[in-house]
Amino acid sequence: MAWFRRRREPARRFGRPVDRADLEHLAEFVRSRRGVEAFVEPRTSVTETTVLLVAHDGEWTRRRIESPEIARRFAHQLALPIYDVRLLGYPQRMRDYNSRQKRRR
Repeated sequence: MAWFRRRREPARRFGRPVDRADLEHLAEFVRSRRGVEAFVEPRTSVTETTVLLVAHDGEWTRRRIESPEIARRFAHQLALPIYDVRLLGYPQRMRDYNSRQKRRR
């Protein structure tokens, strides 16, 4: 029966296109903080590829990005070190920052 057939969406090679507002937010984060490092988070079944920026004090921001290659190019343009979260994990200063924020609430 046609009622139970699922419509398939066309497969996409990459995530959503790069959004200028997201890139500007990331660039502003880098300009306004010191010691920023970039981390690429892989695409999962729930989220698309993201880039995570972590400042020297652990403050962080995250935005979706089209692909890991775009994230690398973005980081290199801003002279940021970039790491793969699957290989290194999240920095301890980010976890410490999150703990401090929870205690303040």
